[in-house]
Amino acid sequence: MDKQVSLCGMSISRHKEAGLLGVSGFMLSSLHELSLTAWEERCVSRMQVWLCGGSIEVVPCSRIAHIKRAHKPYSPDLTSPMLRNALRVAEIWLDEYKSNVNIAWNLPLKDHGIDIGDVTERKQLQKNLKCKPFKGYLENVYPLLDSWKDITGYGALKNDIQRRYCIDQGPVPGSVPILYECHYYGPQVLYHCYYNRNGEIYIGGIKSHTYNSNRCLMDPGSGNTPALHDCKNAEEKGLRKCNKKQKNK
Repeated sequence: MDKQVSLCGMSISRHKEAGLLGVSGFMLSSLHELSLTAWEERCVSRMQVWLCGGSIEVVPCSRIAHIKRAHKPYSPDLTSPMLRNALRVAEIWLDEYKSNVNIAWNLPLKDHGIDIGDVTERKQLQKNLKCKPFKGYLENVYPLLDSWKDITGYGALKNDIQRRYCIDQGPVPGSVPILYECHYYGPQVLYHCYYNRNGEIYIGGIKSHTYNSNRCLMDPGSGNTPALHDCKNAEEKGLRKCNKKQKNK
């Protein structure tokens, strides 16, 4: 049987603290995180199994019933609680990769200003269970997942001369970025403009897996119009990557 590496699989835990629940032939575990709301504990419990001991199992003969309540005790808009949950989980479990959650939610890398509550107890539980660092998950369980460790900045790229204009990825499919009046929504900001330690400027989003390639802002070598091309193949095509220090001559 091919076992999946997803954080959100069926899980079996070996820890007493887990609190096991039998459901039609298999066991689901959760080191109960009472501070989370709106279903986020599903992925967290699986993450805890990967890092703290246990296994992720695929049980095709099982039966699962989902009993819904007539009224959900959540606000109509779940954006705020889900954002808080994501930041809280990142603070506890993702170690040096916690900034990826900020990137995914388009928040500042530091001082996001959102109260995630006290995580001292959860950190102590993590220590008591001798949980592995999240880096081990990325290296040994899911090495194809891009760590985004080189991303140092993201947001809108504004024109220095005509400051009400921002760079936009332009028509898709296509490889010609355009200047468009700044509106600070995708495709200008949300998941679209990034800068990394290698001096590359990604336009059009960043990929989640290492076997995919991002599109970099390139100097085509002639004319005065930059282009967007596969970052990995840039040198083979004789293209020069644009960076934030370049100036028009």
